[in-house]
Amino acid sequence: MDNPYDIGLDRNPANFQPLTPLSFLDRAASVFPDHTAIIHGPLRRSYAQFHGRSRQLASALVRRGIGRGDTVSVLLANTPAMLECHYGVPMCGGVLHSINTRLDARIIAFQLDHAMTRIVIVDREFIPLMQEALALTKVTPLVIQYDDPEFSGPGGCDDALDYEQFLASGDPEFAWLMPEDEWDAIAINYTSGTTGDPKGVVSHHRGAYLLAQGNALTTSMAKHAVYLWTLPMFHCNGWCFPWTLSAIIGTHVCLRQVRAEPIWQALTQEGVTHLCGAPIVMSLLISAPEEVKRRLDHRVQFFTAAAPPPEKLLADMQAAGFGVTHLYGLTETYGPAVVNEWHGAWSDLPPTEQAMLKSRQGVRYLPLEGLEVMDPETMAPVPSDGETMGEVMFRGNVVMKGYFRNPQATQKAFAGGWFHSGDLGVVHPDGYIQLKDRSKDIIISGGENISSIEVEEALYRHPAVAVAAVVAMPHEKWGETPCAFVELAMGQTVEEDALREWCRDYLAPYKVPSRFVFMPIPRTATGKIQKFVLRERVKDLEQPRSARQHERDGAAG
Repeated sequence: MDNPYDIGLDRNPANFQPLTPLSFLDRAASVFPDHTAIIHGPLRRSYAQFHGRSRQLASALVRRGIGRGDTVSVLLANTPAMLECHYGVPMCGGVLHSINTRLDARIIAFQLDHAMTRIVIVDREFIPLMQEALALTKVTPLVIQYDDPEFSGPGGCDDALDYEQFLASGDPEFAWLMPEDEWDAIAINYTSGTTGDPKGVVSHHRGAYLLAQGNALTTSMAKHAVYLWTLPMFHCNGWCFPWTLSAIIGTHVCLRQVRAEPIWQALTQEGVTHLCGAPIVMSLLISAPEEVKRRLDHRVQFFTAAAPPPEKLLADMQAAGFGVTHLYGLTETYGPAVVNEWHGAWSDLPPTEQAMLKSRQGVRYLPLEGLEVMDPETMAPVPSDGETMGEVMFRGNVVMKGYFRNPQATQKAFAGGWFHSGDLGVVHPDGYIQLKDRSKDIIISGGENISSIEVEEALYRHPAVAVAAVVAMPHEKWGETPCAFVELAMGQTVEEDALREWCRDYLAPYKVPSRFVFMPIPRTATGKIQKFVLRERVKDLEQPRSARQHERDGAAG
């Protein structure tokens, strides 16, 4: 039987429009044209100017032949041009491809070819890197060079088109194109590719619209909030915050480099209310010299989505005037899709218990329809006991369209009607999830699973440890044992034996690392630890005598 409420009540232009975050900028420029949209050094740009320049970019791209489904790649820092590309490229129907500025030329070349790039917009600093990449590509895109007034270093190419001149060729009154369907691609972002070629994650207008609003609601961003760009915009399109800020008519404070002094200056001089970043950014702020730090006259909300911050770092951040919230998500979920929603009563608990609660990833974001920890074989949810591990899975409108030109990987990722994250976790009795490891990072020692995160958490409790990363090390008897890479806090020293004894106080004997390596920990541009680099390093390490003697004290009594 037909639904009677569908008869004669069809979709039409009056009652149905595709959802797109581009409409947020339209509204902001219409309602608050003079409100400051972008701050970059001395530059101040209003919403009317931001809107006009984005439309100019869209118009100029159309005049260069860019249409629906064409890829425009950008290699830019957190600058006004990057924000304009987040609107101007999709405003002409194009698909934005933001490139990690710390990738090597070979990987960039792969992405440009795979995405079938038509045009690249490049910061002058990164022109040599782009030239090296283009020498390896099959595509021959038009190159446009952006000169950031905040950059005075070397670089540049006389043959490239100037960004401002290119913009001037466009019409600031350009009637930008709504997506034909909200399912249309708005961006493509590539995964790290640590186990093979990177995969191109395709996002659509609908998902970007929903997560952008979800960010504002989840983080309690008030109208006219001021957001500091410490999170790279090339990372999941800045977790959709380039679009969120237009929804709340907020102010973007651009930051070319993540350094302590300009961050502290922006926090106080520009009245920053929100920022995002990995725990390393928190450490950067807290460990800054006293003459660099500033006293905050308002509470600043800091959102982190990497490894759980150590208890001492959380306490130091709170004392300095920051509220820290743990988020979790992936490129495939447009950025954060899980939040550690804080309960008021938890604030009365001892600091150690608060830190344990803050280390959990939490519950689903408002625009996410489904979040489960499941057995990937049976697709049955694990019990909410805080102990039984399963794979974290997502379902909803903020899950990617799929992997570009990779149907096999897409089918595997969506097996059983859920997106398989590859992350292993547990569900606590209150429904909050907590990650235990990536499936590839689990250490299997003598048939027992060891969570590298659990070992890292024990190490982070030691006051001398600034950064810890644990990977599997081959062992002649047990198959694998944990190997800990440790970066010490400034001015701190600790011996290997002392760290081993420290771990014994927190871990079962077989989980204690058999080897400790003291060195700077390699990280990505977004602060994530590059464990694949450490796994390669492990291959070069000789098994120490202590590792060969590494017996299971629990089994031996």
